Amino acid sequence: MPDVPSAMQIRLGGLETSEVAALLAEHVEDMRRYSPPESVHTLDLDRLRTPDLTFWSLWQEDVVLGCAALRELDPTHGELKSMRTSHAHRRRRVAAALLDHVVAEARRRGYARLSLETGSPAEFAPARTMYAAYGFTPCDAFGPYVADDFSMFMTLDLADQPAR
Repeated sequence: MPDVPSAMQIRLGGLETSEVAALLAEHVEDMRRYSPPESVHTLDLDRLRTPDLTFWSLWQEDVVLGCAALRELDPTHGELKSMRTSHAHRRRRVAAALLDHVVAEARRRGYARLSLETGSPAEFAPARTMYAAYGFTPCDAFGPYVADDFSMFMTLDLADQPAR
């Protein structure tokens, strides 16, 4: 199982908590700050509760540090969604722990590929750098997305990448 920094715990769910709701509101606010409305692809709490999505939150005691979700696009292709680290907890391996967890789950499900959409503006550069370090490479728009100047699409071929 992926390495989670000490005293941190990845929990299935958390959408019912006010802490996760606040973290996701912070996420939506940032996405709207850096992208036009038609390029904001965040999911609201109700959409994160649908059967095609699995949601995890990362906690340290009673403080939520981050979250991530995995959406099944088809039986061989998953999508990373709602990846977020709280502003107050950046640079503590929160995103890395969540990404390790989601990639491991995608492998466990037998997906051949894991894809994501992120922003193209400079504010998203740290996320793009992290994804590239994991082996994600640029790809065409997939699933419900349409290519635009504010989105970047990346994919990880799970068959080609060794487990971390």
